[in-house]
Formats: sequence, C-alpha cells, structure tokens
Amino acid sequence: MTNTYLVLLRGINVGGKNLVPMAGLKKFLEELGYFNVSTYIASGNVILKSDKPIEEIKAQIESNLTKNFKLDSELIRVLVLTQKQVNGIVNQKPDTFGDQPEKYYNDVIFLMDIDQTQAMTVFKPREGVDKVWLGIGVIYWQRLSALRTQSRLSAIMASPLYKSMTIRTWNTKVTDRRNMHQAALWQTGTAKGGMKFYRL
Repeated sequence: MTNTYLVLLRGINVGGKNLVPMAGLKKFLEELGYFNVSTYIASGNVILKSDKPIEEIKAQIESNLTKNFKLDSELIRVLVLTQKQVNGIVNQKPDTFGDQPEKYYNDVIFLMDIDQTQAMTVFKPREGVDKVWLGIGVIYWQRLSALRTQSRLSAIMASPLYKSMTIRTWNTKVTDRRNMHQAALWQTGTAKGGMKFYRL
C-alpha cells in the first residue's frame, strides 16, 4: 500500500554548512524510487509517497544522503512520520501553544531514537521566559519573544543529546500537515487555484 510520509532531515543547510539544494534533494529521492516528492523551505522538510515501511525509508535515505552530497555524517539524521503522526502532533498541542505568534516563539523539537526521559535531562526552561510541554515523540518549546535572548534553548542545542533531536517552528509543522493533506492518497475534491485536495 502506498502511503504519504513527512521526512525530516536533520543537519542540512544549517549555518552555511551541509548544503543540499532542494532541486538536487528532490532528484535524489526520486532516483531512490520515491514519488510525488515535494520540499518545503530549505531546512529539510520533505513530503513523499512510498510503499516501503518507515524503517526502510529512514535507513535508505540516511545511508545514501551522505554518499550523494558532501555532508558531515555525524550531524545527519532522518525521521519519517506518517500523516496520522503529524496530525497528532498538531491536534494534541498544548492549550494556547502557537496562538500568539506576535508574543511567543513556538517550536517543536522532534526526538530521534531517544526517549523523553533522557531528552528532558537537558531541558531546563528559564522561569518567565521558557515553557516546555511533553508530546508524543516531541517536546513543545515556547519562548517569550521580548526575552528570547535569555532563553535556554541555546543550551539544549549545545548538548551532545541534541544530535538526537531536530527542531522545527510551529508554523512549519502546520504547513507540513496542510501539504500532506494535499498530497495524500485518496482524492476528495479540488482546492482553490486548481490544486487537488486529498484526505486520508
């Protein structure tokens, strides 16, 4: 059965390092046998279709990515999510999380082969600046915009455990879900502008 997946690539196009052009990434994935491949911004967000199981997709992309692009392999990790998982992350967000983008920075930190208990050892939110909530396979992190320079998010990114995490803004995750709906398997109608809309 063919399914739609969100693939998050950790460690590419960050700080001018591990540069991967999106056109080249799309071609690379198509040559691996994936189809309906689309990318969103350059931080490693890919939607594709495949009849392969998740673990096989993860292993194949992870092992071949460093062979096809000049990358620091220690930084590269791949996370593959189903549409159901992405829906759960968006629908089960904490109350008010993402509701005041003018006041707060809202990020979702995805855990990659690390459990929440271990990951939380490096999360030490600063009172009055940071808020943290546990989700399913993710940690929701909110920072007060006016005091963002006092946030302890940078301390997390400096930790060795951060190699087992990848961070995305909340707006990116909402957009990923919308794009997954549009790329999903069963057609139910036509969206504005002639774009086909699909739903699982």
